[in-house]
Amino acid sequence: MSPRTRITTLNLGSQNIELAEFRTQARGGLVLCGYRSREILADPAKVGTRDTLILTALREMLGELQIKGGDVNYTVAEESVFTRFVTLPPVGAEKIERIVFFEAQQNVPFPIDDVVWDYQQVGGTADGQVEVILVAIKADLLNDLNRAVEATGLRTAIVDLATMALYNAFRFNYPELTGCSLLVDIGARTTNLLFVEPEKIFTRSVPIGGSSVTSAIAKEFNEPFAAAEFRKKRDGFAALAGADLGSLGADIARVAKIVRSTTTRLHAELMRSISHYCAQQQGNPPQRIFLSGGGASTPYLREFFHEKLQLPIEFFDPLRKLAVADSEDLREIRRSAHLLSEPVGLALRAATDCPIKLNLRPRSVVRRHEWEKRRPFLAGAAALFILSLLCWGAYYTRSAQVIRQSTEGIQEKVAKLRATEPALVQLNRRIAGLDSLAVPLMAAINERGFWPQIIEDLNARLPKEDIWITELVATSGGKPLGPSDARTMSEAPPTLLPKRSAPGEAAIDGLRVRGLYLFNPKQQEVVVDYFRNLVGSPWFAIDPNNQGKVIKPTTPNNLEWAFPYELHLNLRKPVKLP
Repeated sequence: MSPRTRITTLNLGSQNIELAEFRTQARGGLVLCGYRSREILADPAKVGTRDTLILTALREMLGELQIKGGDVNYTVAEESVFTRFVTLPPVGAEKIERIVFFEAQQNVPFPIDDVVWDYQQVGGTADGQVEVILVAIKADLLNDLNRAVEATGLRTAIVDLATMALYNAFRFNYPELTGCSLLVDIGARTTNLLFVEPEKIFTRSVPIGGSSVTSAIAKEFNEPFAAAEFRKKRDGFAALAGADLGSLGADIARVAKIVRSTTTRLHAELMRSISHYCAQQQGNPPQRIFLSGGGASTPYLREFFHEKLQLPIEFFDPLRKLAVADSEDLREIRRSAHLLSEPVGLALRAATDCPIKLNLRPRSVVRRHEWEKRRPFLAGAAALFILSLLCWGAYYTRSAQVIRQSTEGIQEKVAKLRATEPALVQLNRRIAGLDSLAVPLMAAINERGFWPQIIEDLNARLPKEDIWITELVATSGGKPLGPSDARTMSEAPPTLLPKRSAPGEAAIDGLRVRGLYLFNPKQQEVVVDYFRNLVGSPWFAIDPNNQGKVIKPTTPNNLEWAFPYELHLNLRKPVKLP
């Protein structure tokens, strides 16, 4: 995704809201174009109206910077987020997400479905273990905060953690530093300690901040929280060891003692955190300390920590490698640049590739972003669908035109052919009449050789010796035809022509073959040979396994020289009687 030309960032601190506008340069880099901040003087015990105060202050700042909408990157305060550094066993990258999900279920003190969480790998150990930072925030708290932001017309792009935005800003502005650097971000309710090494990061929050001093002053002077905040800003400073406070007045001395007491507690927590980082996280002791946040503006605080820690102390400058627009509102901004750490870190998320990319977007924002990612593809699919419809429409229009032209040509030919249709019909009728006359004649011509072919077949299959035929009798239904059984085919009427019969009509369906065979060594076996020869005849239907149905039995004797035989043969195709 290409960097946005205009970047709007919002730091939602516990007691201070900062809105900044940046623009990207053509050759890279960022330019701070506008900055506004508002202080929400709400008692920590009265957090119910915080979202309303945020909405009101944000609308005022947007109007002053003339920002009417667009994407925004904003942070959530550290005390609202659960942060845990987890060390995972050496596993493949594909298994880290499942292990982190299990760790989230075990470490987050709320049901996993009630929080929005994210993680990122931040380093590793010498033995191959993986270090992961795990962050989570209650979903209902984040949704209320997001509704207040988007009610102004802004659209959430990134929801970052304040300490991670601070880390990204530090790594961008101080890439040359080696060893361990400690950032002390003093906020209203908490002080965030950020240990930064070239390949290592660790954060810890201490529940001591500017509100701790304000609450102590309010209790000491028995006055409202807002009045105590004003007194702190007017009279508060970090008193150094051996300082004479008597000449400053009783009230100022009391405030200075309260500030020193709180900063002394903060120093003790800071030393405890350094010991924990070195012992438990195997980190190196810090070589330098950077101060950041609204609490860092307390007079003499830098000198106080230098006196206690004996380390180089300086204010963190997030604008070290950024340009600032030449405007009256921004001319004095570098004097309090340490207040811009989170806005700069958020802007870098949209302009460059940052080392920490956590994003605690509400589920509604995630769904919207997923829809926006799919929208170009859906639009492209819709365009392709419409284009395909247009193409098909053009294709069918052209096809209809071609079909119409072809149809017109065919219809012209059909009209010409229809003029000759009556003559063709008359000709077909004449042909049908001639066919009705010719078919019987052609059948008679084709079948006039029927009986000679049968006689020729009977003669051809007759054994060569000792047997001959004396009589042929046509039969119908097994009965001989003619005036007597002695009537031969030679005496049959000349009109007896073979005609194929239809079922149920009288027809010649068989022949009786009668004859004589001589006295011979084979005797009647010569008739059986004739029967076997006739089995292969195409004119007769003879069952080779039913010899008795065909041959009429006769009994030869030794007194005669010739003996009669008779065969009953069924025609394969019966012939209709004339």
